[in-house]
Amino acid sequence: MATNGSFDFPSSCRLSFNLDSITYYLYLGRRFIIYPKGYKGDHFSIYLEVADPMTLPSGWSRFAQYGFAVIDQIDRKTSITRVTELEFNARYSAWGFASFLALSELEDPKRGYLLNGACLVEAYISSDKTQRRISHEFIVETDTDKLKTKEVHGVKAAIDNQTTTKTKPAIEPEEPTDEDVNTFFSGLESKLLSSKIVVSQEEAKEALAKLDEAMNMTPVDFYNSGKFSPLKQSFKILSSFKYSSTSLTIEQKNELLAMQESLKEVADRAAKAVEDKKHLSEMESMKLTITHNLDRNLVRYKEVESEVKQVDQKLAAFQQHVEEAQKEREKMLDERNGIFRSSKRMKVELEALEKKWAEYEAKAEVAEKEEKTVEAEWERMKDFISSLKGKI
Repeated sequence: MATNGSFDFPSSCRLSFNLDSITYYLYLGRRFIIYPKGYKGDHFSIYLEVADPMTLPSGWSRFAQYGFAVIDQIDRKTSITRVTELEFNARYSAWGFASFLALSELEDPKRGYLLNGACLVEAYISSDKTQRRISHEFIVETDTDKLKTKEVHGVKAAIDNQTTTKTKPAIEPEEPTDEDVNTFFSGLESKLLSSKIVVSQEEAKEALAKLDEAMNMTPVDFYNSGKFSPLKQSFKILSSFKYSSTSLTIEQKNELLAMQESLKEVADRAAKAVEDKKHLSEMESMKLTITHNLDRNLVRYKEVESEVKQVDQKLAAFQQHVEEAQKEREKMLDERNGIFRSSKRMKVELEALEKKWAEYEAKAEVAEKEEKTVEAEWERMKDFISSLKGKI
């Protein structure tokens, strides 16, 4: 697989595989899932998926216009194509086509969908929302040389072995004569008449029955059936059938030819409308989910706001207690500091006394002796006075 790598050309790759098992391809952040035997039922299924969506950030989304083609390796213009555009997100990371092509048509040996037992699928992807670049015509008319491919062995060789004959263009005369012109167109008319396909009435009825079956489907069911390309042959048969004057008018035949051009467009529009409605439904579901989450957040916000107020009240009461305790502490500290200062002062006085204590003791001893001396002198003086009483 490889990409063209140009912004002028949608990213494209080619996938080659056999019909034995489910096949996965990982390419440029995308994964292609192919169910050759059908995801559900009897149809070939193919899906485009965002690789590793769990690693993407929350709320991611990716727009993609994409198309798949099961290539008719004999006649590319009859390849089966399906194109759509969708939004990929975390909820829907994979989109695709469960009924891309009936297995009976895929395995039909008259078709070129299987060659040497292998099938070839091309994928085209564009993220440009401004232009609708991918279409059936775009795919079948794309130069396959633009698709740098990496394919399963056998498929590429089978395509390359289908040689084409290159013819040298004829050189026209500058001024053709009347005879040359008449001869040319007479021969052209004969050649066209001889190569004109003769369609039987049974073939025309069968082709008309296929168209009638398709028209009895809804446009979306027709889109999902993948029957547009096979119906081209039915249109070709009916347009080549020679109708009697009582069957179809010229206007009806012209309308039949015009219907071939508009049938797929109408089906594509119908499928696009369904996808748009589906997308709206998804967006409505997302809107309801977001609204529900917002309602839940609003209720919780009010609860938290009330809780915050209660905590603020507790903090305010606690702050008042703290302030009162702080004042009490400051009062105690003042008292403590007063005790400290008076105690320190008394300690100084005590230390001063202790320094003179020996001196005080010596003086006290001398005083005691002096006291005894004084008492003795006092007694002597007392006795003397007493002695005088007898003499007077």
